[in-house]
Amino acid sequence: MPPRSKVAQLPSEVKAWLDQALAENNFSDYDALVVELAERGFAISKSALHRYGQNFEERLSALKMASEQAKAIVNAAPDDEGSVNEALMRLVQEHLFKLLMSEDGKIDLPKVAKAVAELGRASVVQKKWAAEVEVRRAALQEAADRVGQAAQARGLTAEEASFWREQVLKGMG
Repeated sequence: MPPRSKVAQLPSEVKAWLDQALAENNFSDYDALVVELAERGFAISKSALHRYGQNFEERLSALKMASEQAKAIVNAAPDDEGSVNEALMRLVQEHLFKLLMSEDGKIDLPKVAKAVAELGRASVVQKKWAAEVEVRRAALQEAADRVGQAAQARGLTAEEASFWREQVLKGMG
């Protein structure tokens, strides 16, 4: 097993600074970063920093792409029955699965397990919500039908009854 990356061994505040600097510098100018790290007391080679930067850039790019895909899904389809949420959960599941399959044991399994558990809970909540929406929709449809029938029974024209029925159904929108 190869030795652990020196970048991975950096204190969290230094690593956070490094990640920020890499992103701000568009994953370039590694020489300046090596000098800055040396001034902070950390000897990390340019090639090690570059390897870390490439991996970080790929992950950041994948995250941005997933975010853009999620926004595109939300913008492209209005979410009447929670279908967008379900699609997003499936997208996250797919990305988590790919992550698990590609990491060769270099993954924080407890974090992934927690994400999977939260995704499962979100899925259950989503299905409960969809069922409640369906019950409400059916109740509203029934109420609209009753209003239409009652209006006609009271002598309103079919057009007037239809008007009141449509007013009730506007609650579904």
